[in-house]
Amino acid sequence: MSESDLHGPAGLAPGDEEEVRIGPRVLGYVVGLGLAVLLTVTSFFIAGTDLVWQPSIPVALVVLAIAQMGVHLVFFVHITTDPDNTNNVMALAFGLLIVFLVVGGSLWIMSNLNQNMLPMDQIMQMQR
Repeated sequence: MSESDLHGPAGLAPGDEEEVRIGPRVLGYVVGLGLAVLLTVTSFFIAGTDLVWQPSIPVALVVLAIAQMGVHLVFFVHITTDPDNTNNVMALAFGLLIVFLVVGGSLWIMSNLNQNMLPMDQIMQMQR
């Protein structure tokens, strides 16, 4: 195995891309846009129709939202399974961890405050 087999073509820095034609890239963006629009329209249709079983609507919307996130990550952010994308995937995972910690911690704190705060009528009686 030569050095160029391990690190890609000679003369390219890590993260640089070879020169590619513009046609396939535009086609990828158009396909991504089409899928994103289709998922958005489907979400609005499911939320506003009576054809879907009513208790399943939140689950369907969550599934469509996750699918749309996947479409955006693959077609627009270019997160793939290539070895070059390891840093991007790790940064994405770290960002998700931070978001979940902030949201989860905020919900935990608000729930704790809700349980431990006095009702407003008791506060008004104490002030009299």
